[in-house]
Amino acid sequence: MFAYFFLSFLVVSGAAVWAEPPVAKRVDHREERHGATVIDPYFWLREKSNPEVVRYLEEENAYTAEKTAHLKTFEEKIYKEIVGRMKQTDLSVPYRRGPYYYYSRTEEGKQYPIHCRRKGNMEGPEEILLDGNQLAKGLKFFSVGAMSLSEDHQMLAFTTDTTGFRQYKLQVKNLATGEMQPDIAERVTSVQWASDNRTLLFTTEEKVTKRSDTLWRLTLGKPVEGPLYQEKDELFRVHLSKTRDQKYLVLQIGSTDTTEVRYTPADQPHQALRVVLPREKKHRYDIDHRNGVFYIRTNKGAKNFRMVTAPAADPSPANWKEFLPHQSNVLLQGIDLFKDFGVVVEKSEAVNRLRFIDFQTGKWKALTFPEPVYAASPSANPEYDTNTFRYLYQSMVTPASVFDYDVATGASKLLKQEEVLGGYDPKQYVTERVWAKARDGVRVPMSVVYKRGVKRDGKAPLFLYGYGSYGIGMSATFSNARLSLLDRGMIYVVAHIRGGNEMGELWHEDGMLMKKKNTFQDFIDCAEFLIKEKWTSRERLVMEGGSAGGLLIGAVINMRPDLFRAAHMAVPFVDVMNTMMDASLPLTVGEYLEWGNPNEKQAYDYMKTYSPYDNLEKRAYPAILVTTSLNDSQVMYWEPAKYVARLRTLKTDENPLLLKTNMGAGHGGASGRYDRLREVAFQYAWLMQQAGITE
Repeated sequence: MFAYFFLSFLVVSGAAVWAEPPVAKRVDHREERHGATVIDPYFWLREKSNPEVVRYLEEENAYTAEKTAHLKTFEEKIYKEIVGRMKQTDLSVPYRRGPYYYYSRTEEGKQYPIHCRRKGNMEGPEEILLDGNQLAKGLKFFSVGAMSLSEDHQMLAFTTDTTGFRQYKLQVKNLATGEMQPDIAERVTSVQWASDNRTLLFTTEEKVTKRSDTLWRLTLGKPVEGPLYQEKDELFRVHLSKTRDQKYLVLQIGSTDTTEVRYTPADQPHQALRVVLPREKKHRYDIDHRNGVFYIRTNKGAKNFRMVTAPAADPSPANWKEFLPHQSNVLLQGIDLFKDFGVVVEKSEAVNRLRFIDFQTGKWKALTFPEPVYAASPSANPEYDTNTFRYLYQSMVTPASVFDYDVATGASKLLKQEEVLGGYDPKQYVTERVWAKARDGVRVPMSVVYKRGVKRDGKAPLFLYGYGSYGIGMSATFSNARLSLLDRGMIYVVAHIRGGNEMGELWHEDGMLMKKKNTFQDFIDCAEFLIKEKWTSRERLVMEGGSAGGLLIGAVINMRPDLFRAAHMAVPFVDVMNTMMDASLPLTVGEYLEWGNPNEKQAYDYMKTYSPYDNLEKRAYPAILVTTSLNDSQVMYWEPAKYVARLRTLKTDENPLLLKTNMGAGHGGASGRYDRLREVAFQYAWLMQQAGITE
């Protein structure tokens, strides 16, 4: 029997000291694709139950630990800095819902938040709804998913994941008695109470592919009923929500480019779902409700969406009335509806804005913000009948701040700003918007932050971050942890590349399917701009991206391995062809509309030109750190493991190539807040060292 790995190490005083990295065995796996034979020698790393796979991952972890042992002091210093700036025992801003004030709090030394409420005011006795620390006892991983409170405030439905695989089980807690119902269902994706406080509707995912596809109903004390609805089309997923006025339960059925909405009155949960508008290819829409009227955000004849109204009794297009027209340079992201006012959320040039309409007068007001580059978004606003709107504001230098906006007076009141302990002074930092010109002439925005006094002489270290997929825009948010970079003279930049929605829906479309390479080229062009304008140099430029952003980094490394000193790829989607050719894997089929269907020859050929795993060559590469988690359900652990195994056989340089696997977590890494910060500290220490910062 031959060995699975050839290990090169020295034994000193009984401890393994790695001289060479672990080498994964090769077992040729053959597959016919479009008339050609594809050989993958590391396909076997998919065998999660194979002890040799686990052993390989653990040996890679041991190798990484050995090769980064010299960073331990630096890593610990960064960790202590981050924790030292954090108010460990803290309270979120309470929000009113009915007779209660709801909030969460953290306690020093404890990993998870405690969800609580007080009746009447914050002087009343505290009721603990869920204590994540108690629920997580004895577990390596714990996460609360959906939470839904009955209208009478007596019943709490919630879901939990204890592996990181994002497979949530549904439970119900009686808040009056403290009694916990037996587990109701597995693989639950969303949940809502009907108005009778006894009927619970929830959705579940398919066991193998994890596609959310089925709607169920439970009346407490009775067996689960259903399926009430089951989506057969593998491109579509379902999600259940409830309008803020509590009038309707809404089932959103969507693919990347098409949606259908069904609804039922919340006080008639046994009534059959009605369709707002039948699905129509490439028509995307969503709804909210106020005073007998549906507000429908639609892209019909409107690339960046427009909004129409229609009576809930008959929302067909014949009854549509224009409420907000389409704007070619502004993305309409949605509307929050209240009894007497509405709040429109829009995006233009990579920043959000909030506009208010008074339904009594028909007049509009817009919030103004003090900085040109910022992030603003709605916060907790469960009450329908209110005269205030809560929102969150922050920038790359302004800590996250919660405000209440008085709709009548137009005044904003600061309720709380994230405390940064140790005398943080935002005036010591600078944030700005910079624009790079892509090779096709398109202007690409970047959000930049640095410590005041950093010189633009080409000598500063620079951390470039990117994502650019799924129409998900990156916001210019604050980060306590990032201060450890900035205080050491490192510049931090977010590249708002195509594939997101920072510049509208066309920005997404120009970075997907057969235009996906725009995403990678934009990132490269941003990097070259930063070097040309003397923000940094190749020798001090590092980059990071996670998930689809890990694909970005992997593609960029293959296209321009000379441009960067180092890269961190977190849970990276790098084995594009193998994953997208396997319809049994989570997410695959539903993402044909984002990446392309490789069963079609034209899409296959295009995707193969940028798939990181398939384009590795014998040449020099920058220093690379790859991090992943064994229980990741979105990007399976074997993608980064295979990538590293293959790259080890091809790279001609002496730069480090490290793989670090969290053996008890999922896509987001460690679930506990302290554990997560330790992961960040390690990653920052490694990247800073590569950029020339060592203390």
